[in-house]
Amino acid sequence: MLRTLRLLSLPLVIGIVVGLAGCGGSTNTPTPPSVTPAGPTPGKSGPDLKDGEHGHKPTAHGGIIVPIGRDNYHGEAVFERDGVVRFYTLGQDEAKVIEVEADPLTAYAKPDGGAEATSFVFKAEPQPGDAKGKTSQFVGKLPRDLWGQKVEVTIPNIRIGGERFRVGFSSAPVAHGDAEMPAKRANEDERKLYLTPGGKYTDADIKANGGAVASVKFKGLKAQHDAKPQAGDKVCPISMTKANPQFSWVVDGQTYQFCCPPCVDEFVQLAKDHPDQIKPAGEYVEK
Repeated sequence: MLRTLRLLSLPLVIGIVVGLAGCGGSTNTPTPPSVTPAGPTPGKSGPDLKDGEHGHKPTAHGGIIVPIGRDNYHGEAVFERDGVVRFYTLGQDEAKVIEVEADPLTAYAKPDGGAEATSFVFKAEPQPGDAKGKTSQFVGKLPRDLWGQKVEVTIPNIRIGGERFRVGFSSAPVAHGDAEMPAKRANEDERKLYLTPGGKYTDADIKANGGAVASVKFKGLKAQHDAKPQAGDKVCPISMTKANPQFSWVVDGQTYQFCCPPCVDEFVQLAKDHPDQIKPAGEYVEK
């Protein structure tokens, strides 16, 4: 399931977007600058728009249109599962795909309202029909500790049509009960995952968990996702929603709490494949 994004900022404007006669603006009577609502609704246009609202055509990938350079160009930003973010480059008419240089883009991501940003890279992933050396699609992956969180993303330098632009956008807040969870593992894979050690997941952990797999241990329990944990609440290491003590699992001799069994699956796999990315259980707490 794709996650809808909302507009964060325009080039040369940080945090607040100032509307200066965008796509839907009138050219007959000049209007003073006004604060634009954060993030137009994807696919909202025509009679559904309120007065003064910035209208755009429905998006091709379920994301949201991001104006670039006071609507000289546009982008479409899409969050996918496992921290993947796609950014498509579009023309002044956002129904038109445009190609840009296929050079990597350095981007910065931080938790919504956070002060420290972490860099990551958008790599060119040309779509069918893109010319050699050009691309209309970039793909990046958020730092692991930001997966599942509401984040702000900034691309400080993208070159389009011989000009350089700054682009910013943020993910939409995850609604209560709607946090995207990993798909359930197949039974054979599940047994292999839970009953064989690897990385930080040890034989002692398997014994401490009763030699069981998550689907059996948690059979009959219902997951209810709370996407707005309070300060001091334990959070799921995968979704960053509020953890449920009913869904606890021992890894590396420590007891971790999760929001649902599929997140236990993913965390155990992470502990085996990338043990360096596992933090102590006490660090998974809402600040």
